[in-house]
Amino acid sequence: MAARPETARKILLYWMDAMGGVMAAIYVTLIVLHLVNDRISALVATVVLGCMIGFFALFPFLLRDAYDARPRPTLKLAAAGLFAAVSVALLPHHPLAGTATWLEVGALWLSITALYLPLAAAAGLGVIVVGGVSGYVVAITGQPWPTVLIPEMLSATVITGGMLLWRWLWWTIRDAHDGKEAKASLAVSEERLRFARDLHDLLGHSLSVITLKSELAAKLAVKDAGRAAAEMAEIRALAGDSLAEVQQAVHGYQALDLDEELAGVRAALEAAGARCVIDARADGLSPAARTLLAWAVREGATNVLKHSTATRCAITIDGGVLEMLNDGVPAHPSVPGNGLRGLSERLTTAGGSVTAEPTPAGEFLLRAAVPA
Repeated sequence: MAARPETARKILLYWMDAMGGVMAAIYVTLIVLHLVNDRISALVATVVLGCMIGFFALFPFLLRDAYDARPRPTLKLAAAGLFAAVSVALLPHHPLAGTATWLEVGALWLSITALYLPLAAAAGLGVIVVGGVSGYVVAITGQPWPTVLIPEMLSATVITGGMLLWRWLWWTIRDAHDGKEAKASLAVSEERLRFARDLHDLLGHSLSVITLKSELAAKLAVKDAGRAAAEMAEIRALAGDSLAEVQQAVHGYQALDLDEELAGVRAALEAAGARCVIDARADGLSPAARTLLAWAVREGATNVLKHSTATRCAITIDGGVLEMLNDGVPAHPSVPGNGLRGLSERLTTAGGSVTAEPTPAGEFLLRAAVPA
């Protein structure tokens, strides 16, 4: 949900679907008007109408096939080209037939084809299509070359450029989201390696010494009880030092800064498209209470990102009480997972409490209270 890439993809595709629907409606209206005014026969109107319907029925499928990658041309693309060619071939010869509008179907097919071809190949095909259609129109209508060629060339350039721009926008959103996920995954992997390295450095030497001293104490237990006792005392002290070092190593996982956590949560939620409002009055809280609230903020934000489609989230902290309220709650909220159970155990052990449940207004409220 962090960048809502699938939502962006749907918006872009549905927008293009809507534009295709509008153009289809324009063409149907144009054909009906020509038929009513006796500019084309009923047979020609029927054939052209069938070709237009076939072309625009294939339009959404052709878009979706080429939006995530650049596939090879398919039979569907060839069928759409045939429908467009027949439509242009049956162009009315009447001077009031609206030639420019009629020819847009050729430019539209060219724009979809450009999604399937490298840029150079698409440009070459564009020259062929625009030149061929313009020459055909000049031949059957007697219009001057510039009157036909210039509008057709501009139309093909604008529509094709717009189609490529929309797909490029989707690819940019997708790559940015994938890059963000890869960066987060890399950060987690690096932290695991750091932690493993620190534990190895901290415990490797200590455990080796403890092992040697234990073996020595076992040997001395019979011969020299006093020296064996001294060795055991050193082992106990060394084990205590090792435990303290391990606790220090994991301290970074246990101690969270409330202000940093709030800032990070705001950035994450707003990056996911949710407006985040924070009202925190926690200056009088103890460090332990602030740490507990930081854990609650982190867990609450994780649940908002994972289990909702929130567009707004309000975080309030007052007197040791945290409330996180967000919208976008699914109709059937999921059962609380390990994160909330762990948070509840952490707060309960410290003398606090936590509740997480939907509200009558259709929102979700996380409420955590800690000893001030």
